[in-house]
Amino acid sequence: MGKVKAKKVSSLKPKKKCCRKKTRCFKCPVVIMRMKKAEAAGASGKDLKKALKLARAK
Repeated sequence: MGKVKAKKVSSLKPKKKCCRKKTRCFKCPVVIMRMKKAEAAGASGKDLKKALKLARAK
């Protein structure tokens, strides 16, 4: 997919099923759900980048 901006991740269409790899992909439904929560909490800019890193790491 190349480089994806943190603010665009929550608007992506999720894959049908989660891959459950150690570093989750951007289109994983779990990552998208976590990023939507972060945006709803009011995160922006650097906070979104940190949230994306955390969402993919778990």
